[in-house]
Amino acid sequence: MAASSLQDTPRGAPIPFGEFVALVAALMAMGALGIDTMLPALPDIGHSLHVANPNNHQFVITIFGIGFGAGQIFHGPLVDRYGRRRMLIGALAAYALMNVLAAVSASFPLLLASRFVGGVAIAGARVATVAMVRDCYAGRAMAQIMSLAVMVFMAVPIIAPAFGTAILLIGSWRTMFWIVAGLALLVMTWVATRMPETMLPEDRHEIRVATILDGWRATFADRYSLGYTLATTGLTAALYGYLGSIEPIMAITFGSPKLLMVIFATSAGTMLVANLFNARLVMRIGTRRISHSAICVMILCTGLHLAIAATGHETVTIFATLQAITLGCFALSSSNFSAMAMEKMGHIAGMASSVQGFVSLTFGSAIGSLIGHVFDGTTMPLTAGFLIAALLALVLAAITEHGRLFKPIA
Repeated sequence: MAASSLQDTPRGAPIPFGEFVALVAALMAMGALGIDTMLPALPDIGHSLHVANPNNHQFVITIFGIGFGAGQIFHGPLVDRYGRRRMLIGALAAYALMNVLAAVSASFPLLLASRFVGGVAIAGARVATVAMVRDCYAGRAMAQIMSLAVMVFMAVPIIAPAFGTAILLIGSWRTMFWIVAGLALLVMTWVATRMPETMLPEDRHEIRVATILDGWRATFADRYSLGYTLATTGLTAALYGYLGSIEPIMAITFGSPKLLMVIFATSAGTMLVANLFNARLVMRIGTRRISHSAICVMILCTGLHLAIAATGHETVTIFATLQAITLGCFALSSSNFSAMAMEKMGHIAGMASSVQGFVSLTFGSAIGSLIGHVFDGTTMPLTAGFLIAALLALVLAAITEHGRLFKPIA
């Protein structure tokens, strides 16, 4: 499959730069809203829908993540056939509909079904958004855009648990789904009225089995695409383990459920600062130096955290501090890994984004669910998950770069 001019000459955003970054952030935040806002409501959802095992509450989170990952494999060919704009509008409309269904669900299985399909739907927006950014930017510039977008939407996990708690004071968990549905429709209107198509006509691909297989083959055959996608998968698993574990950790391990919002905001704030750092310096320092260094710091931090937890000296302050540093390193590594995985994928940006997202999010969320399910009343399963993920990421980065860590491509 030959590369077109899209791969070699990114054209820049078709709307003002600040608005483009804000729109990308809003699109990416739709998936985050589907997770973070729900965390304070998990016990209420379980009680309302008669879920006997409290450990099953996290399925509301993990089933969404599985759908979000699995759906991307189907959206890639559509994004490369029909363009970014049309897919964004359709995905946001379907996501709004599934949130309405979740809001009126009378049973836990129906709620989980709506969550899964909602995850599949919003996956289309994720694929189209990454492809749209790749249409306009590449390399370090793409990493900068993604970091700026992440920095903007990191306000979501900072305020979402508090937002969700506030909603519970005036409404119920069902109200949360109605609000997410409304926000999805607002962002859909923004796309429809402001964002033109960014895909060049010559880069459209017919939906044929042979074309799809060629796209998959090209995505997996590229050393950087495969290596950094697998590294991202491990990091994603640790993140979903955190999302599934943080509520019982605060309630059971530390006996401080009311501190959930504080801990979550602290970690999200560190990720915001990390992405601000990345956005400001990635053009000068480079994606590899930043991400590889962040992984090394994550290994040291999680190793220390695991030792403290194993010896029984962990406090909620120590947990919050070390977890915040860990997630800051996650932010620095994952945003750059995603950009490096897409470096040579400009000619099949939609397909590559879908395949990479499918692998990292589907397997990452599934493994993350296992991390959450082995919660034993301590923070050790979560911390061990982050340590293993960081070690795996470092090994994969070294293999991908032929052992040349911290160095840009010659």
